[in-house]
Amino acid sequence: MIDTKVVLDKIVEGIQERKGNKITIVDMTNIENYTCSYFVICQGNSTTQVSSIADSIKDYVREQIRVKPFAVDGYTNSQWIAMDYGDIIVHVFLPELREFYQIETLWEDANLIEIPDLD
Repeated sequence: MIDTKVVLDKIVEGIQERKGNKITIVDMTNIENYTCSYFVICQGNSTTQVSSIADSIKDYVREQIRVKPFAVDGYTNSQWIAMDYGDIIVHVFLPELREFYQIETLWEDANLIEIPDLD
């Protein structure tokens, strides 16, 4: 069994590989009775970049640590792609949808970890 932190690190690396930005990790490990421990939220500047980021995450995590998502949804319009890695749910947004939904703010008890953009 691969440690959740290792999967989390590889997801972030996959996002950075395609220049995904404004990466936020929502750490919910201290919240009781929640179905996952982490949300990873990021954004791309176009639908093409959003789908490219999701592809990069899938490929990078599979190639590096041989872990595949349980489910992926949102490729049809590539405005918001959600990826289920069990204990980690990844959300890749277009900026306007991320701003509209503001899912980072839904759990006020969660610890928000901002990952600096590479460029």
